[in-house]
Amino acid sequence: MILSAELKTILYAAVLSDVLDGLGYMNQAMRPFVRPLDETLVLMGRARTGSYAQTYSVEADENPYELEMRLLDDLKPGEIPVLGCGGPTERIAPWGELLTTATIARGGVGCVTDGLVRDVRMIRELQLPVFHGGIGPLDSRGRGRMVEMDRPVECAGVTVRGGDVIFGDVDGVVVIPREIEDKVFAEALEKVKAENHTRDELRAGGYLADVYAKYGVL
Repeated sequence: MILSAELKTILYAAVLSDVLDGLGYMNQAMRPFVRPLDETLVLMGRARTGSYAQTYSVEADENPYELEMRLLDDLKPGEIPVLGCGGPTERIAPWGELLTTATIARGGVGCVTDGLVRDVRMIRELQLPVFHGGIGPLDSRGRGRMVEMDRPVECAGVTVRGGDVIFGDVDGVVVIPREIEDKVFAEALEKVKAENHTRDELRAGGYLADVYAKYGVL
């Protein structure tokens, strides 16, 4: 499915999570410690994955950023780096202003990590949706490094694979497995319609029990 701007404006994380629950995918919402740097921005795109591990030293001639540079330089329009750091963590901080700038230049549409982010003021000015597991001034050098890319990764309790759809808003981040995305989006759009009818009837004075019996949403 093409991830259109219209889908991004109509849908929201809660309705997508409800639909995934109904299809038996009960573990697709990232743990609630992952939050947006800017609550007004909505994130939607396809995952590119990176996995981080703790490190405690760096050799003098070593480039500890080699793999994350490779991932960002290969980013395609509409993609989102999803960086699993085993969070919550106080040590691994994979994201900052320069990676944000590089992502925008490649056509990337956001970032999700259960690690830390820094350079928050500058990232907010760049208006790229970034969801994070905490904020801190740390450099990842000597603390953590990307050890795998483009392989399934666990981020904030959810397994993410390359090409899965990532959707995030102020309620949190939802991961939609690529093989069921068409069904999820179709059912989510129908659920949004039902919720709109429910809201209208409640505003007009309808009773919750009656409206729920009619539309089956709450």
